[in-house]
Amino acid sequence: MADLMQDEARMQVVMGLIMHGGNAKSQAFQAIQLAKSGDFEGAQAAIDEADKSLKEAHDVQTDMLTQEAQGNHTEVDLYMVHAQDHLMNGITFRDLAVEIIALYRKLAEN
Repeated sequence: MADLMQDEARMQVVMGLIMHGGNAKSQAFQAIQLAKSGDFEGAQAAIDEADKSLKEAHDVQTDMLTQEAQGNHTEVDLYMVHAQDHLMNGITFRDLAVEIIALYRKLAEN
């Protein structure tokens, strides 16, 4: 029974990372589209939402790291690797979106 509860808790962590990382990526993509159409306020709002999603994912990771530091080892399997991949893609996409928005803004000013 304890193993089942641990598996369920681990899958909640995995799904949290996938969900929040995916949300951040989608929000960053939306920000690019808004900037492309000249809506820089909307683009910034979408980046702000991406940042909130990334904070949520970071909170999930922090909880996981705290558990690890307390001696509660987290099994690293393909699910966890996949979740971390989603999170890193969200972070990278958000960072690139900020740069692309700045380019669109510069083009609009000229």
